[in-house]
Amino acid sequence: MNKILIIIGLLLLTGCSGTMQKSLAIKENAGSPRVQPAPLADRMIAVPELDGKKITIAVYSFSDKTGQRKPADNIANLSSAVTQGSEVWVIKALQEIGNKTWFEVVERIGMDNLIKERQLIRNTRQVYEKDLPNGPRALKPMVFAGLILEGGIIGYDSNVAVGGVGGRYLGIGAQTEYRVDTVTVVMRIVSVSTGKVLLSIATEKTIASSRSGADVFKFLDMGTKLIESETGYSVNEPVNYAVRAAIEAGVVQLVYEGEKEGLWKFKDATYHGGTPKERPLPIKEALERWPEARLYCNERDLCWPVAEESKQTITTRDNNDKKVHPK
Repeated sequence: MNKILIIIGLLLLTGCSGTMQKSLAIKENAGSPRVQPAPLADRMIAVPELDGKKITIAVYSFSDKTGQRKPADNIANLSSAVTQGSEVWVIKALQEIGNKTWFEVVERIGMDNLIKERQLIRNTRQVYEKDLPNGPRALKPMVFAGLILEGGIIGYDSNVAVGGVGGRYLGIGAQTEYRVDTVTVVMRIVSVSTGKVLLSIATEKTIASSRSGADVFKFLDMGTKLIESETGYSVNEPVNYAVRAAIEAGVVQLVYEGEKEGLWKFKDATYHGGTPKERPLPIKEALERWPEARLYCNERDLCWPVAEESKQTITTRDNNDKKVHPK
């Protein structure tokens, strides 16, 4: 019996110590603010540069159209299931894509504040610059956009997949549970001059949650002693992070779809191995994706398969080229 108590005690101490270490790590990191990295930073940087000047684009709104509320057990919860400020991530993705060479985003969400501030400047100049020979200085006109990006979060599906496994023997048990939710984002690019929808795309991202735990509930010494303990740990992927990842994936895909439709072109000078027909990937992922292809890698170690006719032109090294991986 003493051996059983020792074994149970050691198991509980091991589980509790692991949980305590994770709790302490979370507590330590909770007080350290940090810059949130882009979920798809590699894909964003891997997009070829635009051939020409930046495209001026406006984002008026990118709202939550799901109407879903945050799931809660046995209580009414009025909090939204997804972020209400997703247009911030849309603007960020447009600015960062292709190493910041693609889009010039103009302010439209805070248009009222912008107009008020410009009116304040005009009024101030009329008072203090009325005696100038040419009158008060005029403000420069606001930049107009040729394209508008619209869309929103149209779906949040809870419990798309739910499962788990567990077991119990003589009052000692352990279990693991998981749950998968899905968030869906749609976006489209509209031409201001014609009103036509030029591109439209939908992306989705899964949100994974898991929970593991163990517990003991056992009577010892003919029921005169009771040992009871439990430990557990859960991990929930942030919904905001998943929404941002879906938005970034949509912006990346819009750029590639626009190139296929002839709306813009990639800058050939950036890629001496020719304009990539496939999305460039880091070396390791590229070797796994195209195991039999001949790969070209640029100065950022992003690789893609090259056509047969371009083999002779890309085997030489220069200041920008890294290497060609022959197969």
